[in-house]
Amino acid sequence: MAKGDLPVLVGVGQSLSQWDGTNGPDGAPSPLSLMVEASKAALSDSGADLADAIDTIAVVRIFEDSVGGAPHPHGHNTNLPGTLARDINASPDKLIYETVGGQSPQALVNEMAARIHAGDADCVLISGSEANRASKGARRNGVEIDWADSADADYEDRGMGPMMLSREEIKHGIVAPAYFYALFENAIAAREGHSRSEHRKAMAELFQPFTSVAAGNPYSQFPQEHSVEFLSTPSKANYEYADPFLKWFIAQDAVNQGAAAILMSSSKAEALGVPEDKRVYLHGGGEAADDLISLRPRLDGSWAMQTAIGRALDQADKTADDIQHLDLYSCFPCAVFSSTAELGIDWKSDPRPLTLTGGLPFFGGPGNNYSLHGIAEMAAKLRANPGDYGLVLANGGWMTKEAVGVYSTEKPARFAPAEPYATPSERVTLCKDDCEGILETFTVTHGKEGPNKGIAFIRLEDGRRALANASKEAFPVLREDASPVGRKAAVTVDPEKERGTFNFI
Repeated sequence: MAKGDLPVLVGVGQSLSQWDGTNGPDGAPSPLSLMVEASKAALSDSGADLADAIDTIAVVRIFEDSVGGAPHPHGHNTNLPGTLARDINASPDKLIYETVGGQSPQALVNEMAARIHAGDADCVLISGSEANRASKGARRNGVEIDWADSADADYEDRGMGPMMLSREEIKHGIVAPAYFYALFENAIAAREGHSRSEHRKAMAELFQPFTSVAAGNPYSQFPQEHSVEFLSTPSKANYEYADPFLKWFIAQDAVNQGAAAILMSSSKAEALGVPEDKRVYLHGGGEAADDLISLRPRLDGSWAMQTAIGRALDQADKTADDIQHLDLYSCFPCAVFSSTAELGIDWKSDPRPLTLTGGLPFFGGPGNNYSLHGIAEMAAKLRANPGDYGLVLANGGWMTKEAVGVYSTEKPARFAPAEPYATPSERVTLCKDDCEGILETFTVTHGKEGPNKGIAFIRLEDGRRALANASKEAFPVLREDASPVGRKAAVTVDPEKERGTFNFI
């Protein structure tokens, strides 16, 4: 291992299965099998014999291990890194099971590149997958599948990381990703002066080109192009979930997808004969972690995205105008609205596609692992366009944790490790007593019987914020097409339930 060596991305691979249990158990994938297939593809993609060279394997955390107490309905693989090493005939010295968050694929690239540069690793395999489609299909069709497995090898389990939601948020019903993101989305809609229907059209116009990319991607779980009209109109196939979101504005997790990437030292690549046209270099990395959503001063954008993107571009000595290719995290439209704003991109007129995969609602959203697919697609795109630059933005939580990478086949003069996660210096104080203010943002959640709960943030004149649910009188106003953001509201707190209820005044 050579200290100071340039890290280089030399192999990428992806896997996909459409198995859903309708035709019996034959061919059923598992998270492990999808990782093995993608990892073998990455090894082959490198153009060299690398299996024996792998000294580190890092695995992106799967859904079942990302929520405390979550069931393992098909048996528990208690050592995914170890079983992956076993099944690809690798004997790494270090095995890692990464923490929760969609930022983790790019964060792992940043970390492993730094380890290679420091001389602590020579050849690293990063892999991840999800088989939620198989799990749901098996249960729906009464098909038995078995994912139970383990290995004797020791591994570093990084756990689930810090909580990304608070007791106050949970008490007011902010418990699902779509609810958090809907609060961002309605803040953006209000800033733009959009009604619900107007904002749905804007979201549809943003995402329609994503569907075109997904339709042409052989690794897409949902390869179908949709029209702006379909995407923006409530229907049985595109039902309301949390205002203003319809189904196809939301990352789809019913996928069987895997991805892998191999990084190594440039000297090791030379020694093993990795072809020059396979090599893609990391020119810049940036990372930032934001506060709980209820404590953030700004809800119509992302401080963490702004910071992580800025750090990565500065490290690469590039501007957004220097980047030819983008894969921006797209779990919900507001994530893309926010990242394009921080990049200074006019999404309506800029000719650059904002996704290389097709995006999480259309390509598929394999849990924490989506951006490893973005990195795989970026490597292929840059190899086909030598000298171009590409940027991958990976997002975790509710625009909570961001990791960015700037890539090119152009060999950098030097490598600098990404700085430690930046954290914000400003936060909002919560008011937990009766108060008055203006409606800052909101969402209405939907169940099988229709709209069922209004959730809102009320901003006080002194800058504090109150969390509250809509009263029976306020609820119908939230369902009007016109945005209620900016209207005066009064919050009454139930001291026993520690929950606020608001009325418009």
